[in-house]
Amino acid sequence: MRASLMKKLGQGAAMAALIAVVVGVLVLLLNIRGEAPVQQGRAVGAPRPDAALVARGAYLAKVGDCAACHTARGGFDMAGGKAVPTPFGTMYAPNLTPERETGLGNWSSDEFWRAMHHGRSKDGRLLYPAFPYPNYTYVSRPDSDALYAYFLSLPPVKQANRPHDLRFPYKLQASLAVWRALYFKPALHEDDPRRSSDWNRGHYLVRGLGHCVACHASRNELGAISNDLELGGGLIPMQNWYAPSLASDREAGVQQWPRDEVVKLLQTGVASRGAVLGPMAEVVYRSTQYLIADDLRAIAVYLQALPRQEAAPDEVESAPQAVMQVGRRIYGDRCASCHGEQGEGVAGIYPALAGNRAVTLHAAYNVVKVISHGGFQPTTAGNPRPFGMPPFSQDLNGEEIAAVSTYIRQSWGNHAPAVRPLDVLHVHEF
Repeated sequence: MRASLMKKLGQGAAMAALIAVVVGVLVLLLNIRGEAPVQQGRAVGAPRPDAALVARGAYLAKVGDCAACHTARGGFDMAGGKAVPTPFGTMYAPNLTPERETGLGNWSSDEFWRAMHHGRSKDGRLLYPAFPYPNYTYVSRPDSDALYAYFLSLPPVKQANRPHDLRFPYKLQASLAVWRALYFKPALHEDDPRRSSDWNRGHYLVRGLGHCVACHASRNELGAISNDLELGGGLIPMQNWYAPSLASDREAGVQQWPRDEVVKLLQTGVASRGAVLGPMAEVVYRSTQYLIADDLRAIAVYLQALPRQEAAPDEVESAPQAVMQVGRRIYGDRCASCHGEQGEGVAGIYPALAGNRAVTLHAAYNVVKVISHGGFQPTTAGNPRPFGMPPFSQDLNGEEIAAVSTYIRQSWGNHAPAVRPLDVLHVHEF
């Protein structure tokens, strides 16, 4: 019997080893699918790209908002070093200047294309999707080459790339390979012949370089996009801002807006039906205000064509009167002078809070963030001196912030769940 047991154990171990080998080979094949041989390194004495290509690359770098991650505060343009916090640890953006030892100076255009399209570094390492190659994979080769030309035109900055500080097992290339096998497949944008040229251009910009899905989507525990409707809204990891759904009229959908208003919001940060704050204010400031009119219109066309998705109305329980009284007092003392006694605001200056869908989102993260830390529209050519809201976290405690948030969300016809002090504490965790 012992011999029989040992034989079965040996067979089981052999089968487990075979399965491990098969899975390993499958993961490997899924990670190299579609890859072609690349020209290694930049040729010494290679001709400088022409000015038109560099200018196009500079424009595309604005579309992709590359500086947001690759330029540290107080640092040189595109020299990297900026910390990017994630649920798995801290990552550090690399140097994109043409310095030969620490930047892109020794990269070929093929190697740069492989990074954009396949998420693989010059030395073959798999890149983490904090660099949004699951979106950049849709970028065309000509646009990739233009970006490469632009980065090579920058002043070289010798700044070593800092290693990522990730927890086990996320720091392992093997773990990343499994993630990619499950969630990443290289692709290219293809125009839909049934759609207009504006829609196709908007689709290319939103899904590709614009990587809007990086914020406006929910993610699973491994950081992969998990909702079926990719722009259906989601919490921005480690920031505790909620990026609202672009498909829902109750959140940030613009399907019913006049198209010029959508364009104006992207170009200036403010329109008659809304304004941008928080992370989206940074996007407008660094990126969309610089887009040409045709591209802004194309994005508007695409966003307005998104299938409308409506969630069931919230079942809202009225907040206790004691909480509403505290909120009313704080609102009267600190908010009413700008936003009005009835939340009506001042057109073009202070936004109305009555009927404001940013205030009544099911998730209260954003209203708590703005009350606590202030809210500031981006400075743009069309809105050069935007009004801002000061932070109140230094004057109000968690219970008071929760009370005034609840009062705003349940007054003047607003109908949204109350905010608890525990919710405020959670928003302030990062």
